[in-house]
Amino acid sequence: MKKSVLAFFVLTISAFFSNAQNVLNNPNSNHGNKFEQLGTMLPTPNEYRSASGAPGPRYWQQKADYDIKCELDEANLKLIGSETVTYFNNSPNTLNFIWLQLDENEHSSKNNANYQNSTVMPRMISEQMANAMSGSKEDNGFGFNIRKLVDGLGKKLEYTVNKTMMRVEIPVPLKPGQKFVFKLDWDYKISDRMAQGGRGGYEMFADGNALFTMSQWYPRLCVYSDVVGWQNHQFTGRGEFALTFGNFKVQMTVPADHVIGSTGECQNYAQVLSPARLARWTKAQTSKDVVEIVTLDEAKKAEGTKSKEKKTWIYKADNVRDFAWTASRKFVWDAMPISVEGKKIMCMSFYGKEAYGLYRPFSTKAVAHTIKSYSKFTIPYPYPVAQSVEAANGMEYPMICFNYGRTEKDGTYSEATKYGMLGVIIHEVGHNFFPMIINSDERQWSWMDEGLNSFVEYLTEELWDNKFPVRGKGPAFAIVDYMKLPKDQLEPIMSNSENIVRFGPNAYTKPATGFNMLRETIMGRELFDYSFKEYARRWAFKHPEPADLFRTMEDASGEDLDWFWRGWFFGTESCDQSLDSVKYYKP
Repeated sequence: MKKSVLAFFVLTISAFFSNAQNVLNNPNSNHGNKFEQLGTMLPTPNEYRSASGAPGPRYWQQKADYDIKCELDEANLKLIGSETVTYFNNSPNTLNFIWLQLDENEHSSKNNANYQNSTVMPRMISEQMANAMSGSKEDNGFGFNIRKLVDGLGKKLEYTVNKTMMRVEIPVPLKPGQKFVFKLDWDYKISDRMAQGGRGGYEMFADGNALFTMSQWYPRLCVYSDVVGWQNHQFTGRGEFALTFGNFKVQMTVPADHVIGSTGECQNYAQVLSPARLARWTKAQTSKDVVEIVTLDEAKKAEGTKSKEKKTWIYKADNVRDFAWTASRKFVWDAMPISVEGKKIMCMSFYGKEAYGLYRPFSTKAVAHTIKSYSKFTIPYPYPVAQSVEAANGMEYPMICFNYGRTEKDGTYSEATKYGMLGVIIHEVGHNFFPMIINSDERQWSWMDEGLNSFVEYLTEELWDNKFPVRGKGPAFAIVDYMKLPKDQLEPIMSNSENIVRFGPNAYTKPATGFNMLRETIMGRELFDYSFKEYARRWAFKHPEPADLFRTMEDASGEDLDWFWRGWFFGTESCDQSLDSVKYYKP
């Protein structure tokens, strides 16, 4: 046992030193090296990614279309699924295998990544905690059970599961321009998210009813790109994901009294909604205020009994990188339309009675405000719906996100709870833009989605309420305490998300503060806003890298910002300045 704990300690310490390097061409200069061009620190431009920061003339990316059928077995807390995947090889390379993500294996004692992060080991540790660190020898039954894997003709395919990833062998090499169709049957035990953690799972309430958040729930294609080839980083629970864009058709069979919220648009409301609810949904299409599709009284009544019947909800979503959904008989469901550049977008919320006092007056309106604000600062929102789900959580997926915000039992709440809820809703809905549309690699560069999103979140919160409580995501004073820490507690922003001691400041607040300084002080709002929108326009529905962002901001503004990227993103130095003297002229 002592040896296992010691090994964990060594791994923890060694992780501290895996960071981006601030390479100096003139390290002996007393000042000039702070303002050097980035030079070779950025990758050489090529036909795929240009020196301007725009996609090159031969830029390419892969595509994966999914046709999924799944059934929620509520009694046994199990999900059973079958998917047909069509993978398009748009690369110039011939592929002999493909990689899929099996994020549900995070909960498996047999197949989880079990990588330790850079947190500090507790002063006191129990045997149970030590066993969790070293990994259990027994199979706890969680994680994906692959029942069948065949090609489009029904022939068995060979595969290898490596922790939270799966390599599938392609029988005949997949040449550029070709597609590969395969079918996969699977199931897994749904985890108790409140006890076991993770992105998805269920929350069981005292009345015996569950709220299911089905996220990262199906085997998903990894990104294959011009930068890293296969992005097959293991899922450890922190770095989120990078995925291939595609079209989805998903059929979810659930208990008949469940209400579903999902990525995409429902294709069969007429079959799954009662006449009264369908009429309310129709009314909501043109309403100027929030309309309850499922009322509070209906949600409370549904909690009393559990239907033994089933219903199948069918959804479609085009040009998305992922698909998530939620189901519960506890849900109140409300909706309201908005218009962005002439396009109607249905803003919706799903929540239980525990959150009614907060979500009914605020949630859908916050969704609408966020979509309008982000569309102003980036690109017009391209999807037909945007949804907020109260699930005691904070996680984002295309067109849907899971948030928190419950009242006290008597329906009251504090201002801190209200603003905390609003901040989370704005942040998670904002993730539709970063990284769901501007699709950066979260497992490598968390700051490219969390930091950029936190920056626009700050602007959006200020537009909601110019006295919105500051939580460190924007104004420079809020990052001072972090920047004053000893250097051995700091890493450059340009660090992998698994190798950061203080993940919040590094991935969220320091990048957000940096972009706020660029906008308010260094570049000015006009130049910054134009350049930031150009980055969003260039890389919408594509896979940008840090260099693409840095180069675009300079290309579109005419400002040399290498010194700023070097100091703020590649280094850990803070400004240490004082006034030596003051001289003034009096006529």
